Amino acid sequence: MNKRIILALLIALPMSIFAQKFGVINFDAIMLGMPEYTAMQNQIAEASKKYEDEYGKLKEEFDKKMTEYQQLDQDAATPKAIKDRRMQEMTELDQKAQQFLNSAQQDLQRMQMQQAAPIQQKILDATKAIGQEGGYVFIFPVGLSVYEGAQVEDVTNIVAKRLGVTPQTNAQAPAAN
Repeated sequence: MNKRIILALLIALPMSIFAQKFGVINFDAIMLGMPEYTAMQNQIAEASKKYEDEYGKLKEEFDKKMTEYQQLDQDAATPKAIKDRRMQEMTELDQKAQQFLNSAQQDLQRMQMQQAAPIQQKILDATKAIGQEGGYVFIFPVGLSVYEGAQVEDVTNIVAKRLGVTPQTNAQAPAAN
């Protein structure tokens, strides 16, 4: 009797492994289709424009100082100490502009990460719900696995439908300003 149970388990175990469901999902396609993503891109584009405008002002100021310095440098009557001070001013202004540029890039990256987090969480929550409802063992991001057999189901459209969005490819992505 025990041998029959063990034999039945040994036969059923491989079948149950093959009966498990695996899925893949294209997170980017879903995210690109979400209105929250478009709003995030617009906010980042607005902030980026403000940073660009401010950097433009710094550059104009630097260019003006450079023109003044070049005129001063050509004037033989101008003492070397004055020329050196003006050169120091330009160096400091250039350093300020570079620091501003680095800070702006960091701020934009931080803004994108903060605003993307709830969008990503929304997709993850929907994916988990679909995974539980559909009896999936695993749902992997597209491209994560080396090989995907025919039994692997793409759940991108199912998750997108749950979120009320249409998945988009990069070609369909809204243009960032």
